[in-house]
Amino acid sequence: MAAALKTIIYPVKDLERAKALFSALLEVEPYADEPYYVGFKSAGQDVGLDPNGHARGMTGPVPYWHVDDIRARLATLVAAGAEVLQDVQDVGGGKLIAFVKDADGNLVGLTQDPAA
Repeated sequence: MAAALKTIIYPVKDLERAKALFSALLEVEPYADEPYYVGFKSAGQDVGLDPNGHARGMTGPVPYWHVDDIRARLATLVAAGAEVLQDVQDVGGGKLIAFVKDADGNLVGLTQDPAA
């Protein structure tokens, strides 16, 4: 499968204020509402709020590309010159994420859904 852009994560400092803003923008309530992550689904797009994002090096919103083999794709990005900011991590239920920084300082996220 080719990579597909379906998720964007925003680092936020005030989770409650950000949750109110995105609830108003997307006109939906969050599907996930935890102290460490709030997630919304709207029109096939997943929008997440990460109150720990700044501490992990997120300088702005990070697009996450959905891939079949996150470790292989991460290795390919590193070979192409990317710097790993967050190695592959299971964020619950088998969902894997990672993100890198390219030579221009842009952040690129990867995510792999759990095996069915």
